[in-house]
Amino acid sequence: MPKTSLLRVLGVGFGVAVIVGNTIGGGILRTPGEVARSVSTDSIYMLVWLAGALYALLGANLLSELGAMISRSGGQYVFARDAFGDYAGFVVGWSDWISTCGSAAAVSIVAGESIRELFPTLALPASRGALLVLLLFTAVQLLGIRSGKLMQNITSLLKTLAFVALIGACFWWSGSPAPSGGGAGIVGGALVAAIGAVIYTYDGWNGAIYFSGEMKDPGREIPSSMFGGVLLVAAIYLLLNLGFLQVANLEELGKSTFAAATVTERIFGANAGVILRVIMLVSMFGAVNAFQLFASRVLHGLANDRLFAAPAARVTERGTPAIALLTGTLISAFFLVGTFASAIAILSFFFVANYTISFSAFLWLRTKQPDRPRPFRARLHPFSSWLALGLSILFLVFAIVSDPASSGIALLVLALSYPLFLLTKKALGPRHE
Repeated sequence: MPKTSLLRVLGVGFGVAVIVGNTIGGGILRTPGEVARSVSTDSIYMLVWLAGALYALLGANLLSELGAMISRSGGQYVFARDAFGDYAGFVVGWSDWISTCGSAAAVSIVAGESIRELFPTLALPASRGALLVLLLFTAVQLLGIRSGKLMQNITSLLKTLAFVALIGACFWWSGSPAPSGGGAGIVGGALVAAIGAVIYTYDGWNGAIYFSGEMKDPGREIPSSMFGGVLLVAAIYLLLNLGFLQVANLEELGKSTFAAATVTERIFGANAGVILRVIMLVSMFGAVNAFQLFASRVLHGLANDRLFAAPAARVTERGTPAIALLTGTLISAFFLVGTFASAIAILSFFFVANYTISFSAFLWLRTKQPDRPRPFRARLHPFSSWLALGLSILFLVFAIVSDPASSGIALLVLALSYPLFLLTKKALGPRHE
């Protein structure tokens, strides 16, 4: 009988590394400009970034309980199915898998662009460089989970060091910014949009839960990974934004579509472009590896539960769900050539919706299964859980209002998913526990 069980060989170090690798990317280099355009003082600017960190901590608090209690790899799919059944799991799992494959393609394109800029003599088109990046990390992960873990640890460490160096450069810069003229003032809609952008920049804080079934001691290591990863990311983001304010004022940041470029040009002059490209490349490498790990775990979970073809549940002796990994790489390659480019905006709706479903699953399981063993219990429940759910619902409403066209299509996809779910169940047959 084919092996379908993943190996329990991961620990806190990997959990923190995958959160750093998944979360810190191009967003933190661009979003500061959007926030600066929406606020009038440095203190409000920093409070917006602090609010994003607190939201991530709220989420980590709840999902740590679920990840420690339901020790299966696969991310939020696992929680939705456990609480609400196969259909909820089907919707969350498929949307998460396709969105993650699209995200892997998107960051690979950025990596390909950085490679082209750093090594112009190669004359390598960005799309071809992106494909090579995808294939590189696929090959590494095919060698086994230990190889994937080592790659994640290395790329996340390099990413952390690169951002620490940038933070240090900001604080050690000998110049001083012009007196702050502030942004355009605090405008309700703009401020909400800025907070939303910051929330998306923190997105990825849930990375460790995709590997609950591979942690040696998930009851202890999932919460430690989640809180450790979120706190490390928050520290980097808050210090980096403080550093940006040492170099440029709010008005200057707000006028820039790429805030990090404004800052690095002032510090490093003619060398800024190369330095920024190196930071981008290191950041994207960590993210690609993480996304491919996530996507393969989600598809493996779906296949184990007869919500995808059974071969995707197979695991090599070295702990890699190889068919699930290769299937995800193939879908990411389709994204590279634009086959599903228009779907990315639509599927981003599900990122917000999936958090709402996960927090609802937490409350449902707390109510319906109060005596279920919980190695970790979320702090400050029920205040923290209802607050997290309420904020998620607000951001879901904001996503619908701010992009009604994409959200409308997403809701239509959701409606059509039920007959597709029934067809899938009929084609694949009953699940065997």
